[in-house]
Amino acid sequence: MRAPGPAWGQGAAVLGSGVAYVLLAYATPRPDFGSLLLLFAAAFGGYAWLLYRPLPLRYGLLAALLLRLLWLPALPALSDDYHRFRWDGALVVAGQSPYRYRPDELLSGRPTAAPASIYPLLNSPHYYSVYPPVSQAAFGLASKLFPGSARGFVIVLRLLLLAAEAATAALLVALLRHFGQPPRQAFLYLLNPLVVVELAGNLHFEALSTCGLLAAIWALTQGRRTLSAGALAVSVAAKLLPLLLLPLLLRRLGWRAFLAYASLLAMGLMVLFGPFLSLELVRNFSRSLDLYFHKFEFNASLYYLMRAVGYWRTGYNEIALIGTHLGLVAVAWVAVLGWRERQPTLRTLPLAALAALTGYYLLATTVHPWYLTPLVALSVFTRFRFALVWSGLAVLSYAAYRNSGYAESLTLVAAEYVVVLAVLGWELAHRPLESPTRG
Repeated sequence: MRAPGPAWGQGAAVLGSGVAYVLLAYATPRPDFGSLLLLFAAAFGGYAWLLYRPLPLRYGLLAALLLRLLWLPALPALSDDYHRFRWDGALVVAGQSPYRYRPDELLSGRPTAAPASIYPLLNSPHYYSVYPPVSQAAFGLASKLFPGSARGFVIVLRLLLLAAEAATAALLVALLRHFGQPPRQAFLYLLNPLVVVELAGNLHFEALSTCGLLAAIWALTQGRRTLSAGALAVSVAAKLLPLLLLPLLLRRLGWRAFLAYASLLAMGLMVLFGPFLSLELVRNFSRSLDLYFHKFEFNASLYYLMRAVGYWRTGYNEIALIGTHLGLVAVAWVAVLGWRERQPTLRTLPLAALAALTGYYLLATTVHPWYLTPLVALSVFTRFRFALVWSGLAVLSYAAYRNSGYAESLTLVAAEYVVVLAVLGWELAHRPLESPTRG
């Protein structure tokens, strides 16, 4: 990053980004892909300028907050997941487990506290809930406060996620200072348009999961392993994926300390999952995960290539077989990465986590744009910027919603991954793997 530049240029970049966000939040329906693409491009233009000529730290943090607050009263226009949040939240408030029955089962004669008016709005009425207990607690709180108001419900969730993002900002700055890196590098994440739109705008709980993950890393740097395990438990109980990173701590902590840490993490997860713990939770949550690997497909890379080969060989979609194999390869990738890493220190942990999650998403059958936000956060501590490029290109996946029939453009998907892999390949060839950037 360069030194702060002329104030007028920075102000224009923030203002332009703000206008783009307001139009995205209040005037751009998801099927209007042309407008969505144009507004995202405008927001990324402002973001690029603010990286080239960054604001002073305090003003950059203020800009990040204000750009998020623009979304406060808006109902998510680019995602309809919040309807399921309301459904699950109503069940939680009534003391019913959201993991026990599918919405379609509840509407077929079983008593339920969930408002029937929400059911037609659900995008997954035939699936069990996939949201872990910390997310469910947030849904329950918002539903308790605003049982009959979608907007009130959304505002409560948005305030919770904004609080998580504020904590993330503090953690990014603290960790960058601890690692001897410029605090302004936090703007790579805090001003990133995909992060702003998908987390503050579309209410995805990667905001809370990323906050918990960074808190776990920060606590480790302070020698507070119990606090770290608790923070990681919260992260996992918001989104399961950070659990995949646990093997990266083995060589950093040593066997004895690692087993103690893993035990603390397990106890934390038992406490958080405890209110919902039942046979139905285990069985139905497992079914949902099985669907994720064996039925869902969106914006994938290697999987789509293997799917095409499968069609050529057998004439049908072999996702059940391919998804299983790719999942096993992803787990093996993280295990090998943790075992073969050359400098397993806390300083290199964000880079190792970035490598682990990047491999996972390149092997995944489903890569929604918001899945990439933790990669942006982790890249803050490294020399690698491919995640920023990926965050800009992921908007191309919204082309699938241009009509009610839902159809992905494989040409756009291919363009996305060709560029991302080219940038990643260039960075691997030209940038050291182990040393974090200092400027």
